[in-house]
Amino acid sequence: MSKPQVTILVAVWNTAAYLPQCLESLRRQTLRDIQVVCVDDASTDESLAVLRHYADLDERIQVVALPKNQGQAHARNVALRQAKGEFVCFLDSDDWMADDCLEQAVCVFRAHPSTDSVLFHTLYYYNESRQDEFSMKPFDVLRGDEAFVLSLTWKIHGVYMVRATIHERYPYDESARAFSDDNTTRLHYLASREVRTCQGTYYYRQRQTSVSHQFNLRRFDYLVANQSMKRQLVALRVADDVLNLYENHRWLNVVDMYMLWFKHRTSLSTFAQRRALALIRDSWRSMEGQRIKPSLRRKVGYMPCKGHWRLFMLQENGYFFLRKLMGRL
Repeated sequence: MSKPQVTILVAVWNTAAYLPQCLESLRRQTLRDIQVVCVDDASTDESLAVLRHYADLDERIQVVALPKNQGQAHARNVALRQAKGEFVCFLDSDDWMADDCLEQAVCVFRAHPSTDSVLFHTLYYYNESRQDEFSMKPFDVLRGDEAFVLSLTWKIHGVYMVRATIHERYPYDESARAFSDDNTTRLHYLASREVRTCQGTYYYRQRQTSVSHQFNLRRFDYLVANQSMKRQLVALRVADDVLNLYENHRWLNVVDMYMLWFKHRTSLSTFAQRRALALIRDSWRSMEGQRIKPSLRRKVGYMPCKGHWRLFMLQENGYFFLRKLMGRL
């Protein structure tokens, strides 16, 4: 196979029912010179058999089987090490792309040589009768730092294609089993000279069994990923205003995760309750209180109470108890 224009990373875990639609959408791409690297993350269903069947059908599809499950970020990094394309994107194994999706993105890169990241047109797919477009203010072009700031609070999404040179510099963040891939997206945008959009459509399947739709201990990986992002921003010496913005976003996440713990903790085991609370406490301790906006620092339920964990817990328990009484929780 000649050098591909695009490498698509497909991390797979127990999605045998969806893989045919995913892989057929890649085989139908109007851009033919592609490389598809599928990494099976120790699936317990028929996913690996499906992958090997498609590898036999199409020489552009490569399959790597991992001996033990290590999470999506790790699986994508294994795939990334096999990438030969000028551009790289991911396709989740339960999602699919419109036939011209990859070609649309590459056309934007070719038309604008200073562009380093291109966002796909993204549709949240619930069922045949419900498909919601990601709500994003239209833009022609953003500087990388502008896109980075918008991605901190997801005013733009993270479904995109990026130059391989940037992806190699910033592989997937493996600090958490879930949610840490968000950090990688933000760093790719920050490293980009220009960020644009294209009309190639990515269909993002919404499943109730996904991590983001369940309440379990894994949900609290979000806080671990947030701390990793903070460390990376500090290491990159980003401007204070950017760090302040992220620290405020991170603080809101700490309070939100405490709310989830307060509301659903009885559905967790005793061990999981304690572990989740410990993760919240770790994030609370790591906050730089002086970066939090005064309006938040003075707001009941959002006061950091730095150095006084029991006081913070007392505040949160009282705040969310009152909200529950008022029917607002």
